[in-house]
Amino acid sequence: MRVKVCGMTMPEQLEQLGPMGVTFAGFIFYPKSQRYVFKGLTTSQIRKENSINKVGVFVNASIEEVLHMVDECRLHMVQLHGDETPKYCEKIADYVSVVKAFRVSENDNIEWMVQSYMDVCDMFMFDTMGAGYGGTGKKFNWNMLKEANIGKPFFLSGGIEPGDEQELKEFATLPVGKALFSVDINSKFEISPGIKDMAKVKQFVTRLNSRY
Repeated sequence: MRVKVCGMTMPEQLEQLGPMGVTFAGFIFYPKSQRYVFKGLTTSQIRKENSINKVGVFVNASIEEVLHMVDECRLHMVQLHGDETPKYCEKIADYVSVVKAFRVSENDNIEWMVQSYMDVCDMFMFDTMGAGYGGTGKKFNWNMLKEANIGKPFFLSGGIEPGDEQELKEFATLPVGKALFSVDINSKFEISPGIKDMAKVKQFVTRLNSRY
């Protein structure tokens, strides 16, 4: 199962991800975030990293800014975590793969939520609804996805933590699990915002992909 570690800010930790079996590194290009990428990384450091797929996370940024960072950092994918319209997503998707993030609350209709983005995004992400933008560190009810016909590969996010490996494996066996593209982890694997506990990350990846 693929794993994305989001909120990377340290060059030495970034270098460790690929060798330990992580597929995606997430960089948050949102200045208000505690995990703002430029607190510890430069564009050239990100650009030089080639052992992992690089995902840029943006919140209501201008199209010009997103495309500039895609070029500058050689990003493989863009995750849009704000109020971006389908038209906006389409313009970005002409240039790079787009993941549209949706913040889910208890009574949301998932199929209705994603409908207008179906033709303009490559993938979706489901995260927990909270105040402001970005992660909450809390889980939403994954059962909401069970009956949904999502129709696109998706990232599962929202408070995933050490010890969730078995539940994630079980989720992956459900019909909706066929579209589960990657698990997204962040705050529950940190020492402090943007500083990861790499031992926890490694153990999670190992357990997630073990047979038992």
